[in-house]
Amino acid sequence: MCVIVFQNTYSTTTEYSSQIRTYRSLERSFKKRLRAIYRRFSEVPDNTTFHGHNHVYFIEADGIYRMDTRKGDPEPEKVLCLASVGERGGSLQRVRLSPSEQVLAATVKSPHREEARCVLVRLGDGTRALDPPQPLLTVDKVFSFEWATDDILFYSSQQGLGCHRVFRLDLTSPGNSGTLVYHEQQPDVFVEVSLSRDRRLVLVNCSSKRSSEVWLIGSEAPLREPALVQARLPELLYFVEHSHGQLYILANTGPGQEYQVLKAPLLSPTMEHWDPVCTPGTGRAVKDMEVLQNHCVLATRDPSGLLGLQVVPLDQTDTMWSLPQWACAIETKRAGLTDSGWLEFLLSSPVHPPVLYCYSPRENNLLLQEEEREERRTPQDYHTTRLEAPSLDGTIVPLTVFHTSVLEELSCAPLLVHVYGAYGTDLNMDFSPDRRLLLEDGWALAYCHVRGGGELGLGWHRRGRMEGKLRGVEDLAACIHRLHDLGVSRPSLTALTARSAGAILAGALCNLHPRLIRAVTLQAPFLDVLGTMQEPGLPLTLEERGEWGDPLADPRHRDAIASYCPVHNITPQLYPSMLLTAYRGDSRVPLAGVMRYVERLREAIHTHLNESKPTPRVVLDLQTGADHFGPEDFELSLTEVSMGSPFGYEVHNMNPQHSVKGALNASETGQS
Repeated sequence: MCVIVFQNTYSTTTEYSSQIRTYRSLERSFKKRLRAIYRRFSEVPDNTTFHGHNHVYFIEADGIYRMDTRKGDPEPEKVLCLASVGERGGSLQRVRLSPSEQVLAATVKSPHREEARCVLVRLGDGTRALDPPQPLLTVDKVFSFEWATDDILFYSSQQGLGCHRVFRLDLTSPGNSGTLVYHEQQPDVFVEVSLSRDRRLVLVNCSSKRSSEVWLIGSEAPLREPALVQARLPELLYFVEHSHGQLYILANTGPGQEYQVLKAPLLSPTMEHWDPVCTPGTGRAVKDMEVLQNHCVLATRDPSGLLGLQVVPLDQTDTMWSLPQWACAIETKRAGLTDSGWLEFLLSSPVHPPVLYCYSPRENNLLLQEEEREERRTPQDYHTTRLEAPSLDGTIVPLTVFHTSVLEELSCAPLLVHVYGAYGTDLNMDFSPDRRLLLEDGWALAYCHVRGGGELGLGWHRRGRMEGKLRGVEDLAACIHRLHDLGVSRPSLTALTARSAGAILAGALCNLHPRLIRAVTLQAPFLDVLGTMQEPGLPLTLEERGEWGDPLADPRHRDAIASYCPVHNITPQLYPSMLLTAYRGDSRVPLAGVMRYVERLREAIHTHLNESKPTPRVVLDLQTGADHFGPEDFELSLTEVSMGSPFGYEVHNMNPQHSVKGALNASETGQS
């Protein structure tokens, strides 16, 4: 259920009705095509399958099933039914098996609730039952959890958007009540529980935007108090793995405060005992670390954006594996209860479905686990092009472009530009069937890896946060200019999309360079930075000061935010058309800021209105849900996507199934 608000009060009633009919027709057509392409890619590899000792488990929409691998043609057995635990319509977030596969624990999240509920189910001996087993226990407001033994579960509890306490649940104790084992006092620190790959340590990870610390609990002695690795220090970020009595630490203690791998004895883990193991080359950013017995495997990204695997044998020199040129996202699959010693991971791009690879450190061999099926294969004439754009201060900014025609033939192609640039987080480049559909329709897709994101390491983030946030806007403008200068599309055929904090850069670009783009789509947009950061009572304001600054305490921070804040820099001018999708119950992005932005934008357009030009459209799609990340229900998600993409077609006056031809026709008739 959603409310559509068309901010276009200057058209006649006939024109307005015609626009709605046209848009609705496009939406229905696009939803039909979306459904078809999702079916086409419905069986790509993912992380919804996991292995026990004798069973393979898989997640479906209605619960969790397993099959006995000891049987030749096993029938699926349902082990958790969401409806039976009162979570019909909920989604499974995290699933863990106890060490001997006796108990399964899973968190389930309802669509309109921020916190998840943890359900524990005792597993049978493999004898099929007529009905799924009844829950052994449920625990509310659980964020993360891990098994230490078959009877002891550690979990972090969530309150709103905060997570500050860790409990130990002992299934053998009367009442099954949790015992508090860690309580974080700093309000901007988020606490999460994880498990080392060798399952020897439960890790309590305490992280803020500026520092981190890790506490250890031995799986073989889960009743002992947690032991601290290294007390938090300003600007020190570190993560921990374990193998053969040694801690392997990924910490930003390398040159330029970038990540490097160090080791320390388990019994002497503090920083003075950290010895370097591996420091990646200059410009190579570490994205993930796995320790497999005697090898450390790093997922890295080079300055051009190419992914790689750096394998560090812990007793000899390291090697480097290049990954396929099209690969833009890597996701490590969690090891099962019986670790084969292989590292399994999924490679994908926005237009290339996930492909399963595995690496064997012992044999130093990288294998493709599954050949691509014909219906999933990417067209032979599809290209991944990595470019560079000089920003205003001379900094070189990488960008990745996906296209079916060669660059020289893209001058009349519609272009969709993506940006995020915040929190040191890489721009999401996972596979997306709707992006693949746009590619097949002739669109070019550009992903701008601007400062503030994490693509080029921690320094790339530091240069684009707080007082440097405007650099991300300059980088985005430079990327779009670079594309146009190379003959990739043109301003009248260019759309920009962003979500959450990425909307800040998109909104700021619209204020500074409104004629660079024709249309903008924003999801759960954060647009009123100045207003939000002056409200310390809001859920994330204290935590967010490390990213945006504190305008109440530091005038320089206030001036910096005021210089780019989208809401506070709207001026009367010809803005691009815009579709904003917001959620009434979003606790991360206050709805008031979105409404304030829409109102001020509407007033600015009205003030500037020139009757001889078409009026930009400002469409607010106001959803009733509470989830900042969009609906998890497939049908609701499909409906939301089917609203956003047709907006770009409709604004550009294109036929969705003949986009390039439509763009040419629009250009020839002066409509672009």
